Amino acid sequence: MKSVRAVLDYLVSGDVSYIFGIPAGSVNAFFDELYDTPSITPVIAKHEGAASYMAAAYAKYSGSLSVCIGSSGPGGTNLVTGAANAMREHLPVLFLTGAVPVDTVGLNASQELHADPLYQSVTKYSQRVDRAEDLLPEIHKAVEIALTGVPGPVHIAMPIDVQLSSVTPPALPAFPERLPLLPDDEKIQKTAEKLAGTSGFIFAGQGIRGSVEDVLELAETLEWQIITTPQAKGFIPDDHPLLKGIFGFAGHEEASAFIHSNEAETILVLGSSLGETATNNWNPNLAANRTLIQVDYDATVFNRKYPVDMAVHGDINVTVSSLITALNQLGQRQKRMAAFPQRSQEITPEYNTQNVLLSLQKILPENTRYTVDIGEFMAYVVHYMNVRSTDSFDINVHFGAMGSGIGSAIGAKLAEPERPVVSLTGDGCFFMHGMELLTAKEYNIPVLFIVMNNARLGMVHHGHTLQYKRAHERFGQEAVNITAMAASLGVPSASVHSMEDVNEDTLGEVLKSSGPAVLEISLVDDNVPPMGDRVKFLSSFGK
Repeated sequence: MKSVRAVLDYLVSGDVSYIFGIPAGSVNAFFDELYDTPSITPVIAKHEGAASYMAAAYAKYSGSLSVCIGSSGPGGTNLVTGAANAMREHLPVLFLTGAVPVDTVGLNASQELHADPLYQSVTKYSQRVDRAEDLLPEIHKAVEIALTGVPGPVHIAMPIDVQLSSVTPPALPAFPERLPLLPDDEKIQKTAEKLAGTSGFIFAGQGIRGSVEDVLELAETLEWQIITTPQAKGFIPDDHPLLKGIFGFAGHEEASAFIHSNEAETILVLGSSLGETATNNWNPNLAANRTLIQVDYDATVFNRKYPVDMAVHGDINVTVSSLITALNQLGQRQKRMAAFPQRSQEITPEYNTQNVLLSLQKILPENTRYTVDIGEFMAYVVHYMNVRSTDSFDINVHFGAMGSGIGSAIGAKLAEPERPVVSLTGDGCFFMHGMELLTAKEYNIPVLFIVMNNARLGMVHHGHTLQYKRAHERFGQEAVNITAMAASLGVPSASVHSMEDVNEDTLGEVLKSSGPAVLEISLVDDNVPPMGDRVKFLSSFGK
């Protein structure tokens, strides 16, 4: 059998359902074997970068390994950004790239690229396989690395002749399963004793995904306030009385004032690496004069920027559950708290980003998941939009790849087909990956793409205006009718030009679509986005 056949059989054994990418000469042998692999659907994107975001989102919301493939040379380089994004989010994605035949390496073969060094800094493991008998063992090793410990992406480069070479049919190794990282019992006990004897608050990052109920029980047991990072927006319901809001990029004044008050003696960090956007540019007041206790499954996050007094290494769900048990044994019990009326933002007649987003949210299904792209609208999402259901926002502010919210929407919808998904993107992002509309149409994937069209790079425009007191005219671009573009693709669409257009009649057709649809928001908003101290931080350099 061909060595690449064994790879497909192995992926089938691991219940892999989709492979995202684009076929090309150096990976055609892999795609040819998919004819005989009906349980795996190839999702053929329009750009490898978009495919990588699809794969990352699929891994995030399916809770399983995702697979993404590209050709040698440019296909492989186009996937690197997605690999870096998956690395930042600890997502288990197997990136496969083709490679030129082994005996042509160094001869300037078509699309020759030594890819594995490129991926080494953005994956947990990257290797080129030069012998057919090593291909399956290396794939298995890579998948094991991707799924164990701290999950993350891996990369294997497969020369075309290696894929096509015959091997003795191998016994398939058992597909890896991730075992939980258990915290040290003695550390749990000491941490619980410290928590029980002090005042404090919980600082929650996106690592609490899947552990929200336990985190809420811990907060109610301690009677501690909860502050989240921008990336963790959507986990804690707005109507929980202990939620203070968001700190960091586009965060809330109430949360910032609480942190700066110095009333709390302890900060318990759950699932946050305490990066730039989560801490308002590493604000020293976050942990000043406080005991800092940090819980994470990634031990490398401890003591990066903030000195940690107590580090607890383990999975968030197991660790938080263990802390609750230890606190119960110390006599502390959960004080269940009734929800209070959800914070409601006032919607005024002014046609601006804030009012449009809040009005749209009232019309869209309550359990909608928003994959939020990069742009000035992102700050409004973080600051103003309501959390109406759990895990409802996918915000990629930490890596910040423009266009990622488009592919992410497709991957998220494939992972959880029953949940409504809205891609909230801008015209700048749309011009990078907007042709994935066609991918969604071809696979009949019902995602609503809301495009904020202001004919300029809005975040760049506002950033330069605030930081340098001027913005280059070329940050703007020729206005494009995105509704007409969607129509040319045969995708249902509607457009908004005023607050009067934001209603159920306008959205009726796009919401009824059984496949993808586009809602274009034509809006130039000159209000300063609620970016917090981001501009002040950038302005501090060069002075």
